[in-house]
Amino acid sequence: MTQLARRLGTTDAVVIGLGSMIGAGVFAAFTPAASAVLPAGTGAALLLALALAAVVAYANATSSAQLAAQYPVAGGTYVYGRERLGPWWGYLAGWGFVIGKTASCAAMALTFAAYAAPPGWERPVAAAAVVALAAVNYRGVTRTARLTRWIVALVLLTLAVWTAVAWAGGTVEAPAAAGLTVLVPGAPGEVVYGVLQAAGLLFFAFAGYARIATMGEEVRNPRRTIPRAIVLALAGAVVVYAVVAVTLLAVLGLDGIAGTTAPLAEAVAATPWAGVVVRVGAAAAALGALLALVAGIGRTSLAMAREGDLPRFLSAVHPRYRVPHRAEVALAVVAVTLVLTVDLRGAIGFSSFGVLVYYAVANASAWTQDGERRLYPRALQAVGLAGCAVLCATLPLPAVLTGLGVFAVGLLVRALRLRRHP
Repeated sequence: MTQLARRLGTTDAVVIGLGSMIGAGVFAAFTPAASAVLPAGTGAALLLALALAAVVAYANATSSAQLAAQYPVAGGTYVYGRERLGPWWGYLAGWGFVIGKTASCAAMALTFAAYAAPPGWERPVAAAAVVALAAVNYRGVTRTARLTRWIVALVLLTLAVWTAVAWAGGTVEAPAAAGLTVLVPGAPGEVVYGVLQAAGLLFFAFAGYARIATMGEEVRNPRRTIPRAIVLALAGAVVVYAVVAVTLLAVLGLDGIAGTTAPLAEAVAATPWAGVVVRVGAAAAALGALLALVAGIGRTSLAMAREGDLPRFLSAVHPRYRVPHRAEVALAVVAVTLVLTVDLRGAIGFSSFGVLVYYAVANASAWTQDGERRLYPRALQAVGLAGCAVLCATLPLPAVLTGLGVFAVGLLVRALRLRRHP
């Protein structure tokens, strides 16, 4: 079997993970999360939801790290589920990842175009972004890591400038007005449901560490590199999101966050040049997330094609660039089609559903490891599995129903294929 080349070190893997997590989500995810907690909660409820999402993400990250150290090959939880639980479980994880993240590719491209394209040109510009970044991935993973490094640096610089301007030039709310002193002014049941739903939506922003595990066949010394890179990337993302959340609450308050589709731009609206900086940073963040998504989905598709769960011609690895070129071309074609034809405003909820199912399989798989393969206590896998189940169930109802329908179709397709070709 043709193998991918091991060219990535710890720093490269951390940067790719950060590029996936500190992407368009930091510029857009807080609005739907604030709307979820607004009916009964306060700003503190939003921070609690962020903390809960981070805890579930950390539990999932340790499971992914432990599994990736034992199975350092392309495919992530698709491979882990097959090896630890059986082919059906692996297929369930792989199907959810590929379908959900392909929709996320289109969403990231449209987010980029919303900030970078003139009115009326959003869809063509989004399609061009998908093609351009698929071409970067096609040329090799080291180019992907190099470009992601520059994008992450630009986004972090943008957020640093934004934070300074927001605190210095904005009208900072008093703690009580920002909702930082009172947690539950409404009915406890409504608050709990709102916090859980907001946590499920914010989890979408933390899911990027999966890209590191799906590239397990391309990192050097995977048993050491993958666990370190996943935890470091997640820790960095948690710090960035916490700073952004506290700043938004202090400047806009919970009502202000829920009432705008561009909360970071709104927070510095009094400083026009800062608004331009935010626009550039948001476009770069969307590109970084899209770049990492293309790389991760291509490698999961490669692993599924190797096993026959996707067409086998997608398992080809380019003889020169050592990347799954056919899988990435197919992904680009589907993503461009979605960009040009489909409204993906509900993509965050649907993608969160698919990703949470993906990590539920990862936690169940890690639970079965023992002996020298175990790097973390089983309690973390229990927390991760329970967290995924609860956050899945409390996502917006349309996202849950759509997710269940897509998974049912995927399972039916595999059952029919196995019936024809046992």
